[in-house]
Amino acid sequence: MEPVFEIIAEPNRRAILSLLVSSQQSVGEIERQLRMPQPSVSKHLRVLREAGFVESTVDAQRRLYRLTPEPLQEVDAWLAPFRRFWSAHVDALERHLDHMAQSTPTKKQPRRRRRGPNRERDKGETK
Repeated sequence: MEPVFEIIAEPNRRAILSLLVSSQQSVGEIERQLRMPQPSVSKHLRVLREAGFVESTVDAQRRLYRLTPEPLQEVDAWLAPFRRFWSAHVDALERHLDHMAQSTPTKKQPRRRRRGPNRERDKGETK
């Protein structure tokens, strides 16, 4: 599990993975969207490919990269017990906030003064 976290700990690699969630991309497209130099993009893609996070296919003269879910499923499985922990706490917070909302009296909204041409008549004055 440690190598997986070492790989996704790098911010540029996470950014690349985020781009690939929606669709496959070429090196040039990733380079433009992340404003990274091509050698850096290629280096990060190589690390991601060797770790199994992405795979590539050749389309004419360009190489397209797409996400592969297996390593991320491994991270998801590792996070599952923590998710249950947070889920229970979030549910408790929601119940607490609902209870507070029910027990707190609503405040009356102050009346707003009207502005505009009829303001004088509203004060009881006539023109």
